[in-house]
Amino acid sequence: MAIILSIETATTNCSVSLSKEGETFALKEDYNNGFSHAERLHVFIDDILKENHIDKSEIDAVAISKGPGSYTGLRIGVSAAKGLCFALNIPLISVSTLEAMAHQVNITKGIIIPMLDARRMEVYAAIYNANYQPIRGIEAEVLDETSYAKFLDKSQVYFIGNGVEKTKALITHKNAVFIEHKLPSANEMGVLAFNKYKKSDTEDVAYFEPYYLKDFVAIKPKSKR
Repeated sequence: MAIILSIETATTNCSVSLSKEGETFALKEDYNNGFSHAERLHVFIDDILKENHIDKSEIDAVAISKGPGSYTGLRIGVSAAKGLCFALNIPLISVSTLEAMAHQVNITKGIIIPMLDARRMEVYAAIYNANYQPIRGIEAEVLDETSYAKFLDKSQVYFIGNGVEKTKALITHKNAVFIEHKLPSANEMGVLAFNKYKKSDTEDVAYFEPYYLKDFVAIKPKSKR
């Protein structure tokens, strides 16, 4: 019975879960403390294991939300996951942040577009059908009034993620459904991680890097005079 610890730190939600054979049975997360992952992540991991009476030696793999998302958040999550994998000699599994987020939407027909806020009017988005099969891969795109028109003209389109607020301000199509105040969560990672685990679809712990989608740009602080 494979037990997988999943870690999600791509946005402000610090989230960890435990799953068995793909079914999540424990979740610990906090939407409301900003980017406090460095202080909270290891505490959450220790707490969820202790609360469920699971020793670290019982974990069969660690799954990490690989991005896109916050550069700092992703680095913290990946570092923690790698440390556990090295120490326990267990596999590292990467899960697409947007694919896991799509699984928060349960529909029988239509299109799902998970999206994360980027700079200005830009989002990181991917497109899935009702069965969570990818229609279009992850892209960084600038939104305007015509974005996703070819999908909206054919069926309902469910937008989810912290990119929804800026999307809602632009797109007024009758088929647009906006699911607000949602962030990526480790809750949906278990089934995706287990599917990879069964196929031994794992990462090289030493060389794995998050999927930033864009190069990190450090902004120099303004000089004080």
